[in-house]
Parts: sequence; C-alpha cells; structure tokens
Amino acid sequence: MINYTIYKNENSEQWVTFVHGAGGSSSIWFKQIRDFQKTYNVLLLDLRGHGESQTTLKTAFKQKYTFSALANDILEVLDHLKIQKSHFVGISLGTILIRQLAEMYPDRVKSMIMGGAILKMNFRSQVLMRLGNAFKYVLPYLVLYKFFAFVIMPKKSHKQSRSLFINEAKKLYQKEFIKWFKLTAEINPVLKWFRQVELDIPTLYVMGEEDYMFLPSVRKVVESHYRSSQLFVIQNCGHVVNVEQPNAFNTAVLSFIHTK
Repeated sequence: MINYTIYKNENSEQWVTFVHGAGGSSSIWFKQIRDFQKTYNVLLLDLRGHGESQTTLKTAFKQKYTFSALANDILEVLDHLKIQKSHFVGISLGTILIRQLAEMYPDRVKSMIMGGAILKMNFRSQVLMRLGNAFKYVLPYLVLYKFFAFVIMPKKSHKQSRSLFINEAKKLYQKEFIKWFKLTAEINPVLKWFRQVELDIPTLYVMGEEDYMFLPSVRKVVESHYRSSQLFVIQNCGHVVNVEQPNAFNTAVLSFIHTK
C-alpha cells in the first residue's frame, strides 16, 4: 500500500483527499493542511516511488505503471481507511489520476478539484515528451526534470514551485522516473477520452493565468462540460497554483466544496 497521512477533524464525516503530481510528494500540500483541517478530515497520499512510498528494488522491476493501476493504489487506501466517498484535490498529473479514479469508481468521488489540470498536450509539451523519450536512458533523470520544470514554470515568480518539485524529484530513483515517464505513451488517448466525456461529478478547475501550456485546453473543456464544470483562474500565477497562490487557491476550493 502506498504511504498516506491523515489529519482528523472529529466534528466532520467528510474527507478531502490530496493527490500530488509526478516528481512531487504529499509535502507540496503543506499550505493547505491547516485551512482544510478546520472543516474536513484530510488525507494526503504519496504516489508510487514518491515521498515515503519508496519502492524496493525487488518490486521496482515487477510493477507496471498504468493510470488504472495508480488509481487503484488510491482506492486501496480509501478501502483500508473505510472512506466510502471523498472530495479529491489534485495538482498537475495528479488531476489525471483523480479523473481516472472517477471513471472507474464514480460513486467514490464526491467532487473533483483540478489544480494545474492537464487535459491536452500542446505542441510544446509533445516536443518535451519526445525529447524525454529520446534521452531518458542517456541523461540523468534530474537533468531532464529540471529542464521540464523550467519549460513548464519559466518565470521568476515560479521559482518556489520549481525548487519544491526539483527537491522532491531528487528522492526518485532513475528507474522510477523512467517508469513514470513511460506513462506518457498512453496519455494522449486517455486525455482525449477525458475531453470528450463529461462525468456527472462537480468539478472545479483551478488554473494560473500564466499556465500557458495547459490553460487554453482547460478553457475549451469547461465550455463544453458546462453542466458539471467550473473554472477559476488565479492571476499572476503559474502551473503549481496551490504553492504559488495558496490563499486564493484555498479560498476558491473551500468555497466550492462547501456547496457540494
């Protein structure tokens, strides 16, 4: 089972589950815990190979990483804790896992909050993936990760987010990075399906206005998924909205969850 941390609120029966992105860990939510714990039970997860969910060398060769398998990792924790239904808050690649979980087990997802959501790989991100695939066995993964971080979060104001994710990525193994990177082979058909199919689950997209790689596609999806989806754009903010603008992020997300 992947590593998890819970923060209980004895006055609430509702849960909010936080899912980080690739290369991060549950520590990226440190600016959310206090505000959310005031009203809800909080569940933080470390995805496979991240944070305290370090895989052993023995299991590293056996495990195959697919979006379905990673979503089932999350479900295993929910079942273990006897959480029947939860609000889910994700960032970056974590939003893909939340949507995958909702596809497979819609009755377990009360609402979805997608921070820095990835719904389509634009031309620049497609080029990044091809470069990564070409050099993933040649260059140290941290070199590639730093390059990706600078392309996705290029501005001076994004420095804190870049540094946080790069420092967390240092804890990964090279083989672990390669396994996660191989997920990109199945990402396009998965994202195409997500864009086409609207789920009957309340969804809030929280995006930074400077998230130039992913915001345009999210705008289009919200227009077509208008029955279930809303978009909140944070000004002067890049991809990792919960770190760069935590107050605006927390206020928007809590306001949304309170109504669900």
